[in-house]
Amino acid sequence: MDSIIFDLDGTLWDSSSTVLMAWNEILNQHPKVQKKITLEDLHDSMGLQIHEIGQKLFPYLQEDERIELLQKCGEVENDYLRKLGGKLYDQVEHVLQTLSKKYKLFIVSNCQEGYIEAFFHFHNVGKYFLDYENPGRSGLSKGENIKLVMGRNQLNRPIYIGDTEGDVKAARLANIPFVYAAYGFGDVSESDETIENFADLLELYG
Repeated sequence: MDSIIFDLDGTLWDSSSTVLMAWNEILNQHPKVQKKITLEDLHDSMGLQIHEIGQKLFPYLQEDERIELLQKCGEVENDYLRKLGGKLYDQVEHVLQTLSKKYKLFIVSNCQEGYIEAFFHFHNVGKYFLDYENPGRSGLSKGENIKLVMGRNQLNRPIYIGDTEGDVKAARLANIPFVYAAYGFGDVSESDETIENFADLLELYG
């Protein structure tokens, strides 16, 4: 193993409370939105790409209306996250600092452009990561983004750490081992390793 690629939501942090405030600010202003969303709605949408989130949360809107609405939500969300941040899981910075001395670290997340940057800005952890990617910037799926990061950084033996079934599929598409963050938002059908909290990574790879 020469590197670790992380998912973000449900793996490194939980930003849902901040995101909920941002989204409902926008949804309250939209004439066709039928109700506010809840934390449960957000948690159930974690790991999905933007168009899938739109279909799940706003099935009564037209596709172009969903895209426009979610783009606006994403812009406001990034602003909120840069100012308020999210909740880092226990010992995240200590573990990242330790792992970064031994491995190259990366992030691949299904998010809009600016989201990972907001995470770096508020929590000051960007210094531990060499590269990152998301569909908002690349237009690619998570599995394709993992392969993109692997290629441009010449990674030979990375692992991927995430918390949803979509993360499993992305790792399998990239043909790399998958570590399940069981404390996150989702359930998975299979994994090569499981961690019950973030600090377990030090026992496995420290």
